[in-house]
Amino acid sequence: MRIVSLNAWAGKLHAPVLQYLAEIDADIVCLQELSRTPTARSAWLIYREPGLELPQRANFFDEVAAVLPGHDGVFCPTASGPLYDGEALLPSQFGLATFVRKTIPVMAQTVDFVHGHYTPDGWGEHPRARNAHCLRILDPATCAPLTIAQMHGLRETSGKADTPARHVQADALVNLIERVWPGDERLVVCGDFNVLPDSVTFPALARLGLRDLVTTNGFTDTRTSHYEKPGRYADYMLVTPDVAVKAFDVVAQPEVSDHRALLLDID
Repeated sequence: MRIVSLNAWAGKLHAPVLQYLAEIDADIVCLQELSRTPTARSAWLIYREPGLELPQRANFFDEVAAVLPGHDGVFCPTASGPLYDGEALLPSQFGLATFVRKTIPVMAQTVDFVHGHYTPDGWGEHPRARNAHCLRILDPATCAPLTIAQMHGLRETSGKADTPARHVQADALVNLIERVWPGDERLVVCGDFNVLPDSVTFPALARLGLRDLVTTNGFTDTRTSHYEKPGRYADYMLVTPDVAVKAFDVVAQPEVSDHRALLLDID
């Protein structure tokens, strides 16, 4: 089974990322930073805040779904806020999404907030709401169950160091996982956590028997050349000891976002 996790950067590099997702042939695709704007007539919209303008694909979730016709997608938005088509303001949803190959049964799942709550009338103040999605599947090749959780961690304007909100987030993620995961079978947790390797997040997840594959395999950078700030860690993938890791990579090429994709093959 192949699992990929990627912060898709709202589709800013949409052609390369769509090609990568179509070609990588992953069974489970965990994506962060996707948008959906049902009323949009333009393919590109603009996110604006003071001193910042970012291009966004208007309906990137739908575009990913189109290149993964053999998968079922679940979109989990955290907020509905304004994107701009010129001067026209359009309400857009923003969040994470999980795509599961249609041959793989989903036996249980839950989505919930690890920070804040859904805001229907704007993006909100920083740190903005964040959520996580957890699902328990059955591997059709082995008939063995597997639980997978992904999270897009909150962003603090002060940086990636631990804060009280990140302490709460770590416990909320553990609690969410325990709603779905029986505790005696394989578990994979991944995503853009927006924290550093010394974060309280990792001792919290270690209580579930999880270890991180990024830092323990010597990777020191999960960002691409499109990210110019210091602090090159953001994305992580953790597994329990019963997960038979066949291969793991923090993908340097192709560059499909300002984040690198995390690619895990398991037996």
